[in-house]
Amino acid sequence: MALKAGIVGLPNVGKSTLFNAITQAGAESANYPFCTIDPNVGVVEVPDERLDKLVELVVPKSIVPTAFEFVDIAGLVAGASKGEGLGNKFLAHIREVDAIVHVVRCFQDDNITHVSGKVDPISDIQTINLELILADIDSVDKKIERSRKNLKGGDKKVAQEIEVLERVKEALYNDMPARSVELSDDEKLLIRDLHLLTMKTVLYAANVSEEEVANSDGNEYVQKVREFAAAEGADVVPISAKVEAEIAELEGEDKDMFLEELGMSESGLNRLISSAYKLLGLYTYFTAGVQEVRAWTIRSGTKAPQAAGVIHTDFERGFIRAEVVSFTDLAAAGSMVAAREKGQVRLEGKEYVVRDGDVIHFRFNV
Repeated sequence: MALKAGIVGLPNVGKSTLFNAITQAGAESANYPFCTIDPNVGVVEVPDERLDKLVELVVPKSIVPTAFEFVDIAGLVAGASKGEGLGNKFLAHIREVDAIVHVVRCFQDDNITHVSGKVDPISDIQTINLELILADIDSVDKKIERSRKNLKGGDKKVAQEIEVLERVKEALYNDMPARSVELSDDEKLLIRDLHLLTMKTVLYAANVSEEEVANSDGNEYVQKVREFAAAEGADVVPISAKVEAEIAELEGEDKDMFLEELGMSESGLNRLISSAYKLLGLYTYFTAGVQEVRAWTIRSGTKAPQAAGVIHTDFERGFIRAEVVSFTDLAAAGSMVAAREKGQVRLEGKEYVVRDGDVIHFRFNV
């Protein structure tokens, strides 16, 4: 499965510049609000050194990395939930993503207009959050009203649904996101169809200047964003959209040299993806053969049959067992044959929980 993340933020915070940099898809970027009229979608490969190593060991005919899908959503403004700016059209696009990358402006530049007239990242965050909360309040209120009409028959599931919705509603009316409400997995399923905006995982991308990208600790704006994010259990990734744009144009040694000159060990994109995977509880497992070496994305806690189902539903339906070796053991052994000789290739059944970095061959029969 490809992770789908929506890039949101106020106008002129660097959303489209960042999108251009990480996808090289050419989304329009201009110094005025609403230059992005329709959401732009770009798919990028997820960098993984383990995949590169497997390719060296196996020498396959094809290589398929896992993917990260970015959706560049036009700038929201105060009143978006009521149709201001480009309004609900773009709130609808956010409902379709797995996570929200909230780009926050943490740099001063007199040449780039700020929609509210000054740089204030916390105010910017609160403006966006309020619009998402207001949109969710509208969804929850309407759902409660519909559910109460269906309660006349004494349906216990509907009653439980209303109870959960009331708890979420209380949080929303207190300016708290839906994700702040402690819900069991079963309770989350009851309201999943609402696709609440504030239920989604949020990652803050603090857009800093080129000069501060390697050392953002001294940036007071970034520190304020970190404090705000910590209170809601979110991560902050300092990133410079301008630097990422330059990195995107480089390859190989040129890219490595540029990163070294900036004092960076990896690009902001890599850090952004790593943080998103961590927050969403995502793992990568691999299949490796002479025909193809491929990375697959699953959620932590996924059992072997369901992991097989990511490849094809027939694999899950006819699952027999899985041959598993950890990437670390395989890399150290140097080949699958050597790993087998060392007893590092295991046969696992239906209850096996797949681990990050597992290299798996599924046996199935349909």
